[in-house]
Amino acid sequence: MARTPSNMLPLGTLAPNFSLPDTTSNTTIGLNDVKGEKGTVIMFICNHCPFVIHVNSEIVAIANAYAKKGIGFVAISSNDVVNYPQDSPEKMKIHAKKEGYPFPYLYDESQEIAKAYDAACTPDFYVFDDHLKLVYRGQLDDSRPENGKPLNGKDLRHALDCLIENKENTAIQKPSIGCNIKWKTN
Repeated sequence: MARTPSNMLPLGTLAPNFSLPDTTSNTTIGLNDVKGEKGTVIMFICNHCPFVIHVNSEIVAIANAYAKKGIGFVAISSNDVVNYPQDSPEKMKIHAKKEGYPFPYLYDESQEIAKAYDAACTPDFYVFDDHLKLVYRGQLDDSRPENGKPLNGKDLRHALDCLIENKENTAIQKPSIGCNIKWKTN
């Protein structure tokens, strides 16, 4: 497995706007549609990446727990589906249902949204405050496929707890590690 780290978009960056098709509801969803009262988590994921497969259960658990606390969630797949057909919108819909995603799973066909967020890998996590300013970017936790560390979402959970409790997050923000986004070649 190739290991690509997050690019670590500067903290304080305003969330780039988007309007993308949601593969789970067959509607178009924008940033304001998913914005939470206290904050918003934007995740770049895909169907086939072993790093995403490894964390799926934890991102579902976190979304289910923190949506009740005023946090909005959305996942975006920006992979090139010509060369990676397993990430097609049709398969995204099936995958989201199988995994029990409680959030929209958007398809970024042009890859412009991934570029706007400077996303580099799957999974890549971004947390924005109630004014859509970036307060966290990086990893879910220290667990990776086959490293034996427990999957607990501690880094993302800590960032969300700090946001909800209005506390400064002084923890070191480590880049996520995952498969590179599958960029189009033409």
